[in-house]
Amino acid sequence: MPETTDITGGCQCGAVRYRVVALGRSSVCHCRMCQRAFGAFYAPLVIAHGLEWTSGERRLFASSNISQRGFCGDCGTPLSLENFDDDQVEIATGTLDDPEIAPPTVQINHRYACSFADGIGGLPEPDEAAIAENEAWNATVVSRQG
Repeated sequence: MPETTDITGGCQCGAVRYRVVALGRSSVCHCRMCQRAFGAFYAPLVIAHGLEWTSGERRLFASSNISQRGFCGDCGTPLSLENFDDDQVEIATGTLDDPEIAPPTVQINHRYACSFADGIGGLPEPDEAAIAENEAWNATVVSRQG
Protein backbone atom coordinates (compact mmCIF):
# COMPACT_ATOMS: atom_id res chain seq x y z
CA MET A 1 0.00 0.00 0.00
CA PRO A 2 1.47 3.43 -0.92
CA GLU A 3 2.42 5.75 1.90
CA THR A 4 0.21 8.83 2.13
CA THR A 5 1.58 12.18 3.11
CA ASP A 6 -0.53 14.62 5.04
CA ILE A 7 -0.92 17.96 3.33
CA THR A 8 -1.07 20.43 6.19
CA GLY A 9 -0.64 24.10 6.86
CA GLY A 10 -1.71 27.04 8.93
CA CYS A 11 -1.19 30.64 9.90
CA GLN A 12 2.09 32.12 11.09
CA CYS A 13 1.17 32.17 14.80
CA GLY A 14 -0.10 28.58 14.74
CA ALA A 15 -3.58 29.39 16.03
CA VAL A 16 -5.35 28.15 12.87
CA ARG A 17 -4.32 24.85 11.23
CA TYR A 18 -5.75 22.76 8.40
CA ARG A 19 -5.36 19.46 6.58
CA VAL A 20 -6.07 18.82 2.88
CA VAL A 21 -6.73 15.52 1.11
CA ALA A 22 -5.46 16.69 -2.30
CA LEU A 23 -4.44 19.84 -4.12
CA GLY A 24 -5.81 21.09 -7.43
CA ARG A 25 -4.80 23.93 -9.73
CA SER A 26 -2.11 26.18 -8.28
CA SER A 27 -2.11 29.77 -9.48
CA VAL A 28 -1.16 33.34 -8.79
CA CYS A 29 -3.95 35.90 -9.02
CA HIS A 30 -3.18 39.50 -9.94
CA CYS A 31 -6.62 41.02 -9.30
CA ARG A 32 -6.77 44.10 -7.11
CA MET A 33 -8.77 42.32 -4.39
CA CYS A 34 -6.09 39.62 -4.07
CA GLN A 35 -3.34 42.24 -4.06
CA ARG A 36 -5.00 44.00 -1.14
CA ALA A 37 -5.95 40.82 0.72
CA PHE A 38 -2.35 39.58 0.61
CA GLY A 39 -0.64 42.96 0.83
CA ALA A 40 1.44 41.82 -2.13
CA PHE A 41 1.72 42.14 -5.92
CA TYR A 42 -0.25 38.94 -6.43
CA ALA A 43 -1.82 36.12 -4.40
CA PRO A 44 -0.51 32.55 -4.67
CA LEU A 45 -3.49 30.21 -4.26
CA VAL A 46 -4.08 26.48 -4.67
CA ILE A 47 -7.41 24.64 -4.82
CA ALA A 48 -7.85 22.50 -1.70
CA HIS A 49 -9.84 19.27 -2.00
CA GLY A 50 -11.10 17.77 1.25
CA LEU A 51 -10.11 20.74 3.39
CA GLU A 52 -10.53 20.28 7.13
CA TRP A 53 -9.81 23.06 9.62
CA THR A 54 -8.08 21.10 12.40
CA SER A 55 -7.47 23.73 15.05
CA GLY A 56 -8.49 27.28 15.76
CA GLU A 57 -11.16 29.27 14.00
CA ARG A 58 -10.48 31.38 10.96
CA ARG A 59 -12.20 34.72 10.66
CA LEU A 60 -14.09 35.45 7.45
CA PHE A 61 -14.47 38.61 5.38
CA ALA A 62 -16.96 38.77 2.50
CA SER A 63 -14.63 40.51 0.05
CA SER A 64 -17.17 40.43 -2.80
CA ASN A 65 -20.64 39.23 -3.72
CA ILE A 66 -19.21 35.86 -4.83
CA SER A 67 -16.59 34.97 -2.24
CA GLN A 68 -15.21 35.35 1.23
CA ARG A 69 -11.65 35.28 2.49
CA GLY A 70 -10.46 33.42 5.55
CA PHE A 71 -7.69 34.75 7.75
CA CYS A 72 -6.27 34.33 11.24
CA GLY A 73 -7.83 36.82 13.63
CA ASP A 74 -4.72 36.71 15.83
CA CYS A 75 -1.83 37.22 13.40
CA GLY A 76 -3.67 38.31 10.24
CA THR A 77 -2.31 35.61 7.93
CA PRO A 78 -4.46 35.29 4.75
CA LEU A 79 -5.62 31.66 4.63
CA SER A 80 -8.35 31.06 2.07
CA LEU A 81 -10.57 32.25 -0.75
CA GLU A 82 -13.98 30.55 -0.55
CA ASN A 83 -16.75 30.82 -3.14
CA PHE A 84 -20.34 31.21 -1.98
CA ASP A 85 -21.96 29.32 -4.88
CA ASP A 86 -19.89 26.13 -4.88
CA ASP A 87 -17.56 24.08 -2.70
CA GLN A 88 -14.35 25.47 -4.18
CA VAL A 89 -11.87 26.66 -1.60
CA GLU A 90 -8.42 27.93 -2.45
CA ILE A 91 -5.82 28.16 0.26
CA ALA A 92 -2.89 30.55 0.34
CA THR A 93 0.02 28.52 -1.01
CA GLY A 94 2.48 30.11 1.41
CA THR A 95 0.51 28.75 4.37
CA LEU A 96 1.23 25.14 3.37
CA ASP A 97 3.81 23.53 5.65
CA ASP A 98 5.62 22.66 2.42
CA PRO A 99 4.71 25.21 -0.27
CA GLU A 100 7.14 23.50 -2.68
CA ILE A 101 4.45 20.88 -3.34
CA ALA A 102 2.25 23.44 -5.12
CA PRO A 103 4.24 25.44 -7.68
CA PRO A 104 1.98 27.80 -9.64
CA THR A 105 0.97 26.56 -13.08
CA VAL A 106 -1.11 29.53 -14.28
CA GLN A 107 -1.56 33.28 -13.77
CA ILE A 108 -5.10 34.51 -13.19
CA ASN A 109 -6.24 38.06 -14.01
CA HIS A 110 -2.83 38.92 -15.46
CA ARG A 111 -4.21 42.03 -17.14
CA TYR A 112 -4.44 43.56 -13.64
CA ALA A 113 -0.82 42.74 -12.80
CA CYS A 114 1.39 45.52 -11.51
CA SER A 115 3.54 46.76 -14.39
CA PHE A 116 6.71 45.50 -12.69
CA ALA A 117 5.45 42.08 -11.56
CA ASP A 118 6.79 40.09 -14.51
CA GLY A 119 10.30 41.46 -14.03
CA ILE A 120 10.70 40.61 -10.35
CA GLY A 121 12.46 37.31 -11.05
CA GLY A 122 15.02 39.16 -13.16
CA LEU A 123 16.05 41.61 -10.45
CA PRO A 124 19.71 41.39 -9.46
CA GLU A 125 20.70 39.54 -6.33
CA PRO A 126 22.94 41.23 -3.76
CA ASP A 127 26.69 40.67 -3.83
CA GLU A 128 28.35 38.07 -1.59
CA ALA A 129 29.19 40.62 1.15
CA ALA A 130 25.57 41.79 1.35
CA ILE A 131 24.36 38.17 1.41
CA ALA A 132 26.76 37.37 4.27
CA GLU A 133 25.62 40.48 6.18
CA ASN A 134 21.99 39.53 5.70
CA GLU A 135 22.64 35.93 6.80
CA ALA A 136 24.37 37.21 9.96
CA TRP A 137 21.37 39.42 10.70
CA ASN A 138 18.97 36.51 10.00
CA ALA A 139 20.88 34.41 12.54
CA THR A 140 19.91 36.89 15.28
CA VAL A 141 16.18 36.60 14.53
CA VAL A 142 14.11 34.45 16.90
CA SER A 143 10.95 33.40 15.11
CA ARG A 144 7.69 33.45 17.03
CA GLN A 145 5.83 31.73 14.24
CA GLY A 146 3.87 28.63 15.23
